[in-house]
Amino acid sequence: MEHKAKSFSLKTLFSFLGPGFLITVGFIDPGNWATNIEGGSRFGYELLWVVTLGTLMLILIQHMAAKLGIATGKSLAVNIRENFPKPVAAFIGFSVLLACIATDVAELLGGGIGFSLLFGFPVWTGVLVTLLIEVFLLISQRYHRIEKIIVGFLGIITLCYIFELLIVHPDWSVIAPRLIIPNIGSNSIYIALAILGALVMPHNIFLHSNVIHSRAWGVSEEEKRDLLRYEKIDTLFAMTLGWIVNSAMIIVAASVFFSNHIPVTTIEQASVTLKPIAGQFAGMLFAIALIFSGISSSITVSMAEANIITGFLGKPEDPRTMLYRFALLVTAIPAVLIILFSVDTFRVLILSQVILSIQLPFTLIPLLILSRNSQVMGSFKSRTMEFAAAAIISALVIGLNIYFFYTTLTGGN
Repeated sequence: MEHKAKSFSLKTLFSFLGPGFLITVGFIDPGNWATNIEGGSRFGYELLWVVTLGTLMLILIQHMAAKLGIATGKSLAVNIRENFPKPVAAFIGFSVLLACIATDVAELLGGGIGFSLLFGFPVWTGVLVTLLIEVFLLISQRYHRIEKIIVGFLGIITLCYIFELLIVHPDWSVIAPRLIIPNIGSNSIYIALAILGALVMPHNIFLHSNVIHSRAWGVSEEEKRDLLRYEKIDTLFAMTLGWIVNSAMIIVAASVFFSNHIPVTTIEQASVTLKPIAGQFAGMLFAIALIFSGISSSITVSMAEANIITGFLGKPEDPRTMLYRFALLVTAIPAVLIILFSVDTFRVLILSQVILSIQLPFTLIPLLILSRNSQVMGSFKSRTMEFAAAAIISALVIGLNIYFFYTTLTGGN
């Protein structure tokens, strides 16, 4: 019997919006700040197309991850553990955990730098403050309350960058074509790859497949298919907002630093240099947005880490269990140590994003395999066009990685 789709409801849509915004916070994190600032200050508007391409890739990939969670009722981590040989699953789990640690470094460091810029704390003090706020919010709040807090933080970050765009008066006639016309060389491949890695993040793919269960999907195929429409809108709307903010980061950096021939090598330098050119208010907005970015993205990566650890170990994904709470903190320890013993924090931020891009194929390929498996997905199995587009994206990511290693080994960067 053919199922007749229910009529579209704005009330249902507004009650559903949220999971996609948790993912969006993850790709406007401090790692993005580092890559976008360097990309804009060194190459002007040249790499804006990477943000556009990455966002288009992201919309499809995150939708596939969410659909996997909807169709199976299980996260990507659990699906990999149940459907792949143990050694393969163990390798994937270990590699994505390393990527999470790299992400945690960026999130905590960004929050620490933001507190340092705004209040004059030492960076390590700001890192600990960021960690304490993150732990408090995760342990003391329920999921839906955390979700509202994150959406609020995202709104603050967006408003800060909208104001900065108004302050710097960029040349939109030059910007428009750069958003869609590719331009890359051996000098910019490293930053382009880092920007891509900062957008399409492995932990976000795992997280989306899990947090989608916060919504009541029902048990029947008909109910899931009706509500899948709302997931698509949530994902599209949230990812588009992320595209606007990331593009704004590059545009501000290009308008302020590149146009004045000022090379920027640290986030702190970006803030200090921004003030005399764009004004004290712009510098304050920069620091505020960075703080909220660091706190909110550190929350989402910790949620992803807990899901990944419990999922690959075959344990309940229950926030009330001791393992889940332990998993929230375990990867923060090496991340904090890396920050404390690193000399060049900006290089650490850039490198952390490259690590994400290197791991990404090991997350994308299992997702593709599972999405095309009718025994796993049932009638939600990816159709040929969707699968082909995702396969092209995966091939592109792998190709960029190979090119990156080649240019690095031959001294092209």
